[in-house]
Amino acid sequence: MKILERGHWASKVEFLLAVAGNVVGLGNVWRFPYLCYKYGGGAFLVPYLVFAVTCGVPLFLLETTIGQYTQEGAITCWRKLCPLAEGLGCGELLILFYGCMTYIIILAWALLYVVFSFNSKLPWASCNNEWNTGDCVDFSMPNITNNNQTNTASAATEFWERRVLALSGGIEEIGGIRWEVLLCLIALWIICYFCIWKGVRSTGKVVYFTATFPYVMLFILLIRGLSLPGALEGVKFYLLPEPSRLTDPQVWMAAGAQIFYSYSVGAGTLTVLGSYNTYNNNCYKDCLWLCLLNGATSVVAGFEVFSVLGFMAHEQGVPIAQVAESGPGLAFIAYPQAVAMMPVPQLWSVCFFFMLIFLGLDTEFVAMEVVITSITDMFPRKMRRAGWRELVLLLLCLTWFFSQLIMITEGGMYVFQLFDYYACNGACILFLCVFECLALGWVFGTEQLCVIIKDMTGVHPNPFFKICWCYLTPLVSLGTFICSLVKYQPLTFNHWYVYPTWAYVLGWILALSSILCVPGWALYKLCTGSGTLSQRFHVLCQPDPSMTQRKEAELEQMPGETLNEPITT
Repeated sequence: MKILERGHWASKVEFLLAVAGNVVGLGNVWRFPYLCYKYGGGAFLVPYLVFAVTCGVPLFLLETTIGQYTQEGAITCWRKLCPLAEGLGCGELLILFYGCMTYIIILAWALLYVVFSFNSKLPWASCNNEWNTGDCVDFSMPNITNNNQTNTASAATEFWERRVLALSGGIEEIGGIRWEVLLCLIALWIICYFCIWKGVRSTGKVVYFTATFPYVMLFILLIRGLSLPGALEGVKFYLLPEPSRLTDPQVWMAAGAQIFYSYSVGAGTLTVLGSYNTYNNNCYKDCLWLCLLNGATSVVAGFEVFSVLGFMAHEQGVPIAQVAESGPGLAFIAYPQAVAMMPVPQLWSVCFFFMLIFLGLDTEFVAMEVVITSITDMFPRKMRRAGWRELVLLLLCLTWFFSQLIMITEGGMYVFQLFDYYACNGACILFLCVFECLALGWVFGTEQLCVIIKDMTGVHPNPFFKICWCYLTPLVSLGTFICSLVKYQPLTFNHWYVYPTWAYVLGWILALSSILCVPGWALYKLCTGSGTLSQRFHVLCQPDPSMTQRKEAELEQMPGETLNEPITT
């Protein structure tokens, strides 16, 4: 049976759009603006920039470089560079596996909101629905505020918790499946499957729309938000600097977590996307521009979000602090509530939730592409046969789908948060990034990395990157990792629900499952190799000598190519 070639991006634009679509996601819209507001406004940009320069950009360049150099997935690339660290790829892939389960749930909720947005009256705009309680307050009514009121909930909150989630009393009460969410989830899985089923041939074409459409929506919503009464007050609250907050360690931890989250480092994504580049693509320049785009999008999204929240506070006559929320609370409660107060609310609701869906779709199907590519590269003779990729991808999608059914039950939100808090973020990624820098900066060597970048791009990287890869990035990542453990606070839901002990144990098992891949794989290879322990360690720390020979052969076969010009296939 014919073995298919691995392939490349058809053009440089496809690579740039795929990476941009991956790194610019929901975190830019619902996480960065809130963190900026909560931790000192404009002053938060100081720790944000420090982490971006010392960790975000160096790791972004590092992971893209090793992917482009080895032309391998997140696991097999380590066999070429430092076999002892192959467990890093396994850990990264496990985090992505958990992420694919949780991330698409958010998109299913957003799609359901799109469907409801076509009603003649938005269902979260009033308290006259069957799911509302006597405690419901309609903030769209004139002179209605939540001052001096207890045990009240907005119409948007009750719609979210009682209509969409049908929230149970805790994780112990799983309840039944939310069938409307299930139908939305099925539709999204079908879309994601056909976006990537042919590999970069299909992914590269889809990103032309999915990576650019959210920017159109963001620009429209930004103009609309800034034109609303009270928008200026919202922007002031968003950016007003509080220099005193810079002495708070929590601010620095939040900035570090946001950089690792939004730059998609420590998850193998950039490695796989870079591996579809041709050998002489200028990944050095690409990475710098993409990092700049990511940061700029976060800042612009803050203006869009807080101009609308300023309008909402103005209409209710309350401080912005009472309407500013993060995560699902912003996307599915605060923003819909503000939209309900605008003229033609259906239009702005559809625009906002379509923006969320397309922002998330890019990240979701790129993560799926990373998983299937990494598995394919592990078993190339089997997986690159015609039809095998599509079959394995279908099995993966079905596995994710059936595994996440518990997250769309009445108690599913508690399970969703457990996975999101422990398995997909935080300490896991920080830990992997520390060892990634040690493996490449100290074992493989920064000098070799610089030579590789110079050979591929024709540009010698700034010496500052060598300092980061050897010292700054691992030290800052390790310091943040330790602080996250010292300052650890058990997960709660809505500040009132405390999970049972067994749930916290499950959460830490999920977190450790990716972390333990690194030492576990290293011990396995050291114990099963041949020779003395010292000889095994030495061999496992050596890069594959065939890499240099293969790259020389590739360059000899491309006499007509110039540096930095991608090959079109």
